[in-house]
Amino acid sequence: MSKPKLLVARRVFDETLLALREHFEVEDNPADTVWTPAELVQRLQGKDAAFITGSERIDAALLAACPQLRMVATMFVGYNNIDVPACSAAGVLASYSPEVLTETTADMGFMLMMAAARRLSESEHFLRSGRWDRWTIDLLAGFDVHGSTLGILGMGRIGQAIARRGVHGFGMKVVYHNRSRLDAATEAELGGARWVEKEALLRTCDHLMIVVPYSAQTHHAIGAAELALMKPTATLTNIARGGVVDDAALAVALKNRVIAAAGLDVYEGEPQVHPGLLEVPNVVLAPHIGSATLATRRAMAGLAAANLVEAFAGRKPPTPINGELWPQWLSR
Repeated sequence: MSKPKLLVARRVFDETLLALREHFEVEDNPADTVWTPAELVQRLQGKDAAFITGSERIDAALLAACPQLRMVATMFVGYNNIDVPACSAAGVLASYSPEVLTETTADMGFMLMMAAARRLSESEHFLRSGRWDRWTIDLLAGFDVHGSTLGILGMGRIGQAIARRGVHGFGMKVVYHNRSRLDAATEAELGGARWVEKEALLRTCDHLMIVVPYSAQTHHAIGAAELALMKPTATLTNIARGGVVDDAALAVALKNRVIAAAGLDVYEGEPQVHPGLLEVPNVVLAPHIGSATLATRRAMAGLAAANLVEAFAGRKPPTPINGELWPQWLSR
């Protein structure tokens, strides 16, 4: 019996490919080329499945052009590049890779928040440029993290991991806004985290952490009006998705010191970055590396591979997105 055919759309670890080749006829992408939509469609011809990242857009047009495609597995936890209703309508199973990156991404968020609050990026540029020639009492003075109020917009797994760090490591008070309130026991575990309306969150927090998924409802959830509600001493950290924050409005707010600083790992239109953000000193910029430790990236790729292997072996994959397709998907 021939193996199902799989396209691996970006370069992945050798061990991931080795595991996949035991079960699939694999076409991979060792050059790590980012294919155009037309090139992706061409590569998917005759393929039963696709292993993707955030670079590949899976939409109704692609699905219509690739009728043999049965499954799409992303190694990311975010899947706004996958049109899930279109996949379900086409009978295409989709999976993602949650949980394995929670703690690593929370580490990154906390690091960016601290770097923004303590003006680390500004300090390094100041030192490297040779301007450090004497001590002064307020030289690059920033804002405390310990004992301050941490505001979290989006209290899912990563938001809760960040809250634990703030409460147990830094004695922070936690306020949060989420579509639904956490149960009382979880709030207690997070140091008495308190649900508040979004406006109250923005007005109250010293450090705002954004961890909501991107959707039409969260597009530009933080724009000029929201930034104007924040304290002038506050920081903003975005580890969610580009588009949740209006980057143009944020650049203006940072330039005019509407807020004190920001730490960003995601951007609208990435890998392009709004030029205004490159011109202000009070922002820490990272190239979407929130989950970028070798152990975590291996775990993400491994989970995506496991979803594919399990599904094509006739067993429900561990982390489907549109799991309602199972088990009728098996008969397709």
